Amino acid sequence: QVRVVESGGGLVQAGGSLRLSCAPSGSGVSIRTMGWYRQASGKQRELVAVITSGGSTNYADSVKGRFTISRDNAKNTVYLQMNSLKPEDTAVYYCNLASLFQTMWGQGTQVTVSS
Repeated sequence: QVRVVESGGGLVQAGGSLRLSCAPSGSGVSIRTMGWYRQASGKQRELVAVITSGGSTNYADSVKGRFTISRDNAKNTVYLQMNSLKPEDTAVYYCNLASLFQTMWGQGTQVTVSS
């Protein structure tokens, strides 16, 4: 069974940066759309950013200009570069990978931004 493996979360001060990465555990999985979602305590999960196989991107308004999503198709890996982090970015960040036949979620990685 393919798992989604995330890394890169942690604690950072406001104004700092973090980079998240995510990839499926097995090979031979063709991922079409890759995305990052987040869920803050007491709130619903929300889209942060998504990138298609063709490289088109979409961002939540709250992160535009600060976050950048990218993908390395050779490594089947998606990245989320987060700059100018704010305390309101504190959440569990989840990777979502969509192939033609299934959608997979990672276990989540905690991002905490201190003021």
